[in-house]
Amino acid sequence: MRDIRHFIDGAAFEGASGRFGDVFNPNTGEVQARVQLATPSELDRAVQSAQAAFEGWSATNPQRRARVMFEFKRLVEANMNELAELLSSEHGKVIADSKGDIQRGLEVIEFACGIPHASKGEYTYGAGPGIDVYSMRQPLGVVAGITPFNFPGMIPMWMFGVAIAAGNTFILKPSERDPSLPVRLGELMMEAGAPAGVLNVVHGDKVAVDAILEHPLIHAVSFVGSSDIAHYVFQKGAAHGKRVQAMGGAKNHGIVLPDADMDQVIKDLTGAAYGSAGERCMALPVVVPVGQRTADELRERLVAEIPHLRVGVSTDAEAHYGPVVTAQHKERVLGWINKGVQEGAELVVDGRDFSLQGHEKGYFIGPSLFDHVKPEMESYREEIFGPVLQIVRAASFEEALSLPSKHQYGNGVAIFTQNGRAARDFAARVNVGMVGINVPIPVPVAYHTFGGWKRSAFGDINQHGMEGVRFWTKTKTVTARWPDSALEHADSSFVIPTMG
Repeated sequence: MRDIRHFIDGAAFEGASGRFGDVFNPNTGEVQARVQLATPSELDRAVQSAQAAFEGWSATNPQRRARVMFEFKRLVEANMNELAELLSSEHGKVIADSKGDIQRGLEVIEFACGIPHASKGEYTYGAGPGIDVYSMRQPLGVVAGITPFNFPGMIPMWMFGVAIAAGNTFILKPSERDPSLPVRLGELMMEAGAPAGVLNVVHGDKVAVDAILEHPLIHAVSFVGSSDIAHYVFQKGAAHGKRVQAMGGAKNHGIVLPDADMDQVIKDLTGAAYGSAGERCMALPVVVPVGQRTADELRERLVAEIPHLRVGVSTDAEAHYGPVVTAQHKERVLGWINKGVQEGAELVVDGRDFSLQGHEKGYFIGPSLFDHVKPEMESYREEIFGPVLQIVRAASFEEALSLPSKHQYGNGVAIFTQNGRAARDFAARVNVGMVGINVPIPVPVAYHTFGGWKRSAFGDINQHGMEGVRFWTKTKTVTARWPDSALEHADSSFVIPTMG
């Protein structure tokens, strides 16, 4: 049995906890490896390595840190095929999706290559008589990221890319379901020239999470996962004096107005709802057609389109999506489909009995489609995180606008229309953090910022872009005066500059 070890102080580290988690092949249902689960003492070893590396790394000038990021980007691109296959083998994504996962992470690494400019402070000359005021951005120290199973390449790079470029040293606790890719990224960071201890990868479960949240030398924590756990991480981290950003679940809506380009809507919806088996916090699992005619046409065309979706193993180049990540997650998704039926929603396309020939023990679920879903249904209120699309019909623009605005989650939303005035009004008024206009998955580019509202995010600062730089640094402001008795009266005294 292959063991997946921690990566501490620039090398593989053999844990002594005696606890392991199984890593499955989602295509076959077989255990392919086991991953070590850390104790608090093993987490502390990683922290001590990071703390030792911090002084030298933080003193390295930003341009040299950027050169490490440039080389890391080159190495990831050079090893893209290997990394994508590794990701797919543990997560179940098709190879094309895995490459997209890694590429979106690399876009943040590209942004981090500009850290010499992004970390510059402000300067005011002559704020008072002989007084200058300037600010500088300084790294926090040892920081940590706790990342989910659904994007084992992208989300770690979202976090450690900016954090490390800014001069911090990093502890990454990836999902124990697909841990091999994060370890490989740690190895490539060392190969790129980062000193040992700058990026450590520690595997674990709640024991490791709590150790991170409680450790006095960890100054900031970034988290992505379910909302309940995000809330827990935020509260516990804040109680231990840490800066925390904790991104939670989502129930993203796609509003379809009567004037929308329906050909494009169908194409976008099938990709956004079913791609990556729906295991994306920015998937589009709810579509809201406005008006009966729009709803009937949308349903008819979805029913005709869904049979063309190909579900296959991760290495099937023709497959649109692969299996979900674990047997437990498959049962959870099937449970939500059953719940929707019990609540009275109409199951128009049923993917529960899907089986892939030759891979009957794999964690495959066929695409499912519900119609006549109501806002009071629990299957609508909660995140399903699987290949399930729900139609919630709205009679008017105002009713459609109210659905995502009132929902407990506020990660992303999309509107499909050719009416610029309606789109502008919707974007301004909807109570959701990220909006797409004829864009089904509105994940911002790396030099902007990612973050939802309501129970989709806990904390005040978003991920990547300049918000990421702000999260991973602290601002120091200096007020400077260099008095010279030859130029000033001997009895001159310092006076705080005022508006008067």
